[in-house]
Amino acid sequence: MSADGQEARQWFDDDAGPVVRPYAMTRGRTTHAAQHRLDLIAVVVAEPDADDPDSDPTLSPEHVDIVELCRRTPQSVAELAAELDLPVGVVRVLVGDLVDGSYVHVNRPVPPAELPDESILRDVINGLRAL
Repeated sequence: MSADGQEARQWFDDDAGPVVRPYAMTRGRTTHAAQHRLDLIAVVVAEPDADDPDSDPTLSPEHVDIVELCRRTPQSVAELAAELDLPVGVVRVLVGDLVDGSYVHVNRPVPPAELPDESILRDVINGLRAL
């Protein structure tokens, strides 16, 4: 107990675990300069002919981790955030950096407005059945 009657709490580094603020990973940015539309279900794909991200001194370890995960298999933004235990906003900024550096590209989901109308698809199916 401390002198004022409060129980003294100690914070040890091992107990705290790795603590890095999200704004430190993104250099204070909350959006990417060329803000790419990165929905949670947008799929991030590693560029097959991209340079090794480890050799780029401007990339953080989180950037490298994203490229490595996407080299194994394409990942959605949500999957990357969960796998790396990072906030989605941070992952969006980091992926934007990687797109600019040509390490990855993003396949965006088709907006609902661009999908064919269900009635047109039914008409096509009915037409095919009539053949």
